[in-house]
Amino acid sequence: MQLLTHKFTVEQYHQMGEINLFDPSDRLELIEGEIINMSPIGFRHAFAINYLGNWFPRQLGEKAIVSIQNPIRLNNQSEPQPDLVLLKPREDFYENQLPQAEDILLLIEVADSSLSYDRDIKIPLYAKNAINEVWLINLNQNQLEVFRYPDNNQYQKQQTLTSPQTISSLSFPELNFPLNKIFN
Repeated sequence: MQLLTHKFTVEQYHQMGEINLFDPSDRLELIEGEIINMSPIGFRHAFAINYLGNWFPRQLGEKAIVSIQNPIRLNNQSEPQPDLVLLKPREDFYENQLPQAEDILLLIEVADSSLSYDRDIKIPLYAKNAINEVWLINLNQNQLEVFRYPDNNQYQKQQTLTSPQTISSLSFPELNFPLNKIFN
């Protein structure tokens, strides 16, 4: 027996939200047409987001917009909510549309309970949509997984870093982020 599923578009997903089909406390995202419940945020996850959300603005000033746990629109079937995104600066701060893949300078996911979902579902989705650089902060193994240069729906360069190493993003090579601030 074949199971039938229904894929939703971004527009349908937004219409469901507008008619209050979802509880306001639900943490949801649209991935490849499927509405996905997001994992609860633990204290280490929250710490990492708080730290990054304060570190990047101090370092970058007006060179990027730091977007924390806000949706991005990748295509008509996917509107994920990454943990942190550095966006190209715009005077309107994306007031009239969600950021899209071409607006993203760096995307960061923080994972503990969501590690396999982030690595197996979201990272390939980001590659498929040509996001040039993604960092996956793996709290379970205290390491940073770096994905760069998407081509043919996959990242061409991947590396894993641990504390006390540092990393610079492709968009801001002058900045060295110290991993020991997240993995102590």
